[in-house]
Amino acid sequence: MFEENLNQEEIQDDNTREEITYLSGMYRNWFLDYASYVILERAVPYINDGLKPVQRRILHAMREMDDGRYNKVANVIGQTMQYHPHGDASIGDAIVQLGQKELLIDTQGNWGNILTGDGAAAPRYIEARLSKFALEVLFNPKTTEWKLSYDGRKREPVTLPVKFPLLLAQGVEGIAVGLASKLFPHNFNELLDASICYLKGQDFELYPDFPTGGSADFSKYNDGVRGGTIKVRAKIEKQDNKTLVITEIPFSKNTTSLIESIIKANEKGKIKVKRIDDNTAANVEILVHLAPGVSSDKTIDALYAFTDCEVSLAPNSCIIENDKPLFIGVSEILKRSADSTLELLKLELEIRKNELEEQWHSLSLEKIFIEERIYKDKKFEESESMDMAIAHIDQRLEPWKPKLRREITRDDILKLMEIRMARILKFNTDKANDQLQAIEDEIAEVLNDIENIVPFTIKWFQHLKDKYGKNFPRKTEIRSFESIVATKVVVNNEKLYIDRAEGFLGTSLKKAEYVCDCSDIDDVIVFHRDGTYFISKVSDKAFIGKNPLYVAVFKKNDKRTIYNVVYKDGESGVFYMKRFSVTGVTRDKEYNLTKETKGSRIAYFSANPNGEAETLRVVLKPKPRIKKLIFEVDLGELAIKGRQSMGNILTKYDVHKISLKEKGVSTLGGRKIWFDPDVLRLNADSRGVFLGEFSGEDEILVIYKSGEFQLYNYDLSNHFGDNILTIEKFDQQKILSAVYFDAEQQFYYVKRFEIDEPEGKLVRFIGEHPDNKLVSITWVHYPRLEITFGGKNEERENEIIEVAEFIGVKSWKAKGKRLSTYEVKDITEIEPVIKDEDDRPESDEINQDIDDIPFEVNQPKKEDDNSNQMSLF
Repeated sequence: MFEENLNQEEIQDDNTREEITYLSGMYRNWFLDYASYVILERAVPYINDGLKPVQRRILHAMREMDDGRYNKVANVIGQTMQYHPHGDASIGDAIVQLGQKELLIDTQGNWGNILTGDGAAAPRYIEARLSKFALEVLFNPKTTEWKLSYDGRKREPVTLPVKFPLLLAQGVEGIAVGLASKLFPHNFNELLDASICYLKGQDFELYPDFPTGGSADFSKYNDGVRGGTIKVRAKIEKQDNKTLVITEIPFSKNTTSLIESIIKANEKGKIKVKRIDDNTAANVEILVHLAPGVSSDKTIDALYAFTDCEVSLAPNSCIIENDKPLFIGVSEILKRSADSTLELLKLELEIRKNELEEQWHSLSLEKIFIEERIYKDKKFEESESMDMAIAHIDQRLEPWKPKLRREITRDDILKLMEIRMARILKFNTDKANDQLQAIEDEIAEVLNDIENIVPFTIKWFQHLKDKYGKNFPRKTEIRSFESIVATKVVVNNEKLYIDRAEGFLGTSLKKAEYVCDCSDIDDVIVFHRDGTYFISKVSDKAFIGKNPLYVAVFKKNDKRTIYNVVYKDGESGVFYMKRFSVTGVTRDKEYNLTKETKGSRIAYFSANPNGEAETLRVVLKPKPRIKKLIFEVDLGELAIKGRQSMGNILTKYDVHKISLKEKGVSTLGGRKIWFDPDVLRLNADSRGVFLGEFSGEDEILVIYKSGEFQLYNYDLSNHFGDNILTIEKFDQQKILSAVYFDAEQQFYYVKRFEIDEPEGKLVRFIGEHPDNKLVSITWVHYPRLEITFGGKNEERENEIIEVAEFIGVKSWKAKGKRLSTYEVKDITEIEPVIKDEDDRPESDEINQDIDDIPFEVNQPKKEDDNSNQMSLF
């Protein structure tokens, strides 16, 4: 019996030949069949309609049930099981996923929450119906290709005639056998705009839009093709210096998984969090309370670096076309979708044209039959058979056949013979002519649409956008992200110790000498007296060599930490001096800052975090013919070179002692700072708007459109809001003049003040009422305002206000002075009598682009580009 299962015998002709099919061969064939089935029937969507089979069957079943009212999801599942053979659980899950996308299905009841990860209620408790959008774009039985269901009892669509890029709108994710597909959802309006651009022959770009919001960097999206990546970040804002609030989360994550990742990072010591509160309901609200003494700005970066507040997503654009998997980009998918929509619309028009022509033909025959009273012909009435009657009518219609749009058939004549007498008696020639004319007009319109099918399709896409587009604003902000260096934002969660005598360094040597605080992902740099040095990872305990000269935490690409060194060459005995930086080396590889001769050693060493130079006092060993045993050298005169440079000769004589005489200033100068408006971050890499050269206690002033200002230090880790009016290097000598609308008093006020608040305090200078609106601000010393009156005072002559004479300089807390008691229509800043060219804010490049604050005052005329105004109109 076992052998019979393994072998198959076939008899061909008169000869008996034994053919053996091994079990491995059977497995290979069966597995390929299974893989093909999973790919085509379960996991990967079809490009024609963008749906998986289960989704298509659900929508078809709902269309059969549709009567405008909600249906229990349990009933929908039962109806769908007539077409889908895989059980109710898979159908129920697919319905919930479709409903949560809020595009094709109107839902009622608890359908779960994609933000929190909560599941939907049982199918018997929730209800669904097709959305108006789905009814308009998904179904048309006349253009649908049908096939029998799995049991042969029903008809189901091969694909639905979708007239919209549904695949890209919904997105899809599926894992088959040896194949996977991951397409992200895109914005409804942007898809329609891109379709219109394609049909017009214009270029377009498409980027995903995630329902969970957040911000995303699509610079490596690669059109959705395999190999691309997207960085998605949560939206994190500072509620205050001790509390962060997360209001949007990355796609593929929910609040539960996000909070768990924050807790894990806190437990590992990457960040320091005091408490987390999840207040998420309809919208995300996660409050992250920080531990005392923790920087909120640095914690934001740390959340992105060590938690699921930033995730990388990898697209894999795979679809089914002609029953075969196909890897194409989202741009090509959209083009094919637009082409398919065009063909479907053209097919619908052609079907409509045929229907209208059939109506015209039938109505024309009826008109002739009644008007010519063919039904009263004696020969017709005396016909002995149906064939004779039909032949007579056909003969009587002969004169009109050339004018008809097609030949007259037997069925046409039978329909004429079935006309009731009541219809003949009510027949009205004028009304019939009007109906025929209306049909002819519609046929002409349809023919025109067919001939101009591209403009017609564009009109269709525009119609969808106008009708439904307002419900689909973009949720994910398109941004460019800076790469966050983890070592710069990680919390110092460890303490570093060194045992110099034994030569060990690590975080577990609690009884040894304390070096500094560090994190477990930091690197350390170690210098020895013989001039060798290396960089190694922080560990519990590592041997670094006995009695090291210098140990510190190493920051990669740190160009401002400068090492000042004097070393003696072991071969010649000459003392060299050099200044160098170490920006990056291979970990655990030994380097040498000397000429690498035997006996070389370091005579003087210092590390300077801001490139400070030093003046050294050098004492030589007494020797004949040496006139000057003591001299000074200024290391600031040395150029900063690479670590492999030999250096300059300090002396050729033996040195008794080298000591520090004076600590100098930084030879690197002030730090030049730029502001990048794309990422709203400071940088020292010449990106964005140059703010100036900063050193010491210099500060940055940021004025926000909301009527607030704040002073910041020039730390590159600072975070700024996205409603910046102006950002510049702070000059405390400048006087700010501001005009604002007081919502409580319903009047416009002007005030002048100097900024004298401490760094880090956010100050609202237009009053505490939440509806107060900032109108304009300026640094001009002698600003002038022109007031235009409205309402009952519209005839009143415009009034010129000399602000410096109108009000004195007071505190920002002062309410200011009312501009007028009359109804104001417009406030315009005009050219000052005395211009202050030197007081122009250094961030004019930003100011010129900021004019989008909504306000009821009209936009003023720009009379002078050199007026130093920062207007919000």
